[in-house]
Amino acid sequence: MKALLVGLGSAGFSWYKKLRDRGLLAAVVEMDPSMKSKMEADPFPFYTSLEEALQKEKVDFVVNVTSPMAHTPVNNAAFDRKLPVLCEKPISFDYNESIEVVRRAEREGIPFMIAENYRCLASVRKLKQVLDSGAIGRISTLDVLFYRYHHVERKYTVSLLDDIGVHHFDMIRYLTGAEGISVYADMYNPIGGWEEEGAVINTNAVLELEGGIKASYTGSIASRGVQTPWMGNWHIEGTEGMIEYKDQIIHVVRGDAVETISDFSGVHAPDALTEFVRSLEERRPGETSGTDYLKTQALVHYAKLSNEEGRRVPVVLP
Repeated sequence: MKALLVGLGSAGFSWYKKLRDRGLLAAVVEMDPSMKSKMEADPFPFYTSLEEALQKEKVDFVVNVTSPMAHTPVNNAAFDRKLPVLCEKPISFDYNESIEVVRRAEREGIPFMIAENYRCLASVRKLKQVLDSGAIGRISTLDVLFYRYHHVERKYTVSLLDDIGVHHFDMIRYLTGAEGISVYADMYNPIGGWEEEGAVINTNAVLELEGGIKASYTGSIASRGVQTPWMGNWHIEGTEGMIEYKDQIIHVVRGDAVETISDFSGVHAPDALTEFVRSLEERRPGETSGTDYLKTQALVHYAKLSNEEGRRVPVVLP
């Protein structure tokens, strides 16, 4: 299979190297011609026009790593040619637009997957296995802490949930196997935070999930203290024990017994690109298909609504 990579910014260049090194890259599209220098002497065709690239190149799928505001036009251009798409999150900052894009892919039978990569980590996969084995009984509560200092330039207003918190919400869904029922969120730019107007870089949220599970989330990208891993630190209570997932190490507590799991070498943990290619070969939806991802974006959407209205709001799944 061969891919057309659209976008060669910082994230796009990471995808460029993955596709190139796995022999999957056909050509690159990037509107800024100066970005071509990143490719050095690599022989892949470089276009500044998506239409021209789609007309001239024979590809099997598109990898969309453009700025979020450009995601939808790129996705629709690929769909016009019935090309499968692996898209970086979010589908769109506009939740309703995201729904429209996914519905089109569903309606026309076009594979469409979002690169939700935190759940692809071997330690997270192992954590899921331990929870599913019943090691702590039924999950009761999850407390998630995420603290980083992450002040980077964006072409859009920075929002913790849009940029990073969406990964944590996806992990909550993945680890529990439960969907959102309601959410209460307080989102703000703290004193001493970024100067950008409209920046929302701290979030406190409480999510109610199916089966009576409750999840609390505290996140910041303006923390100057000890930094958590990108996937955060987790405290998960069950009816028969507790799991602490801290600094990517799993501690399972049952009574006085504590089991520590830090070796994940035998865990099957395919990354998003591998999963997408396999899903195309096996003619099945990707694990983080657009359809599945909408249930994660719904949590973000209704968290924002809760913040705006100052109340707990129900989560209405698309």
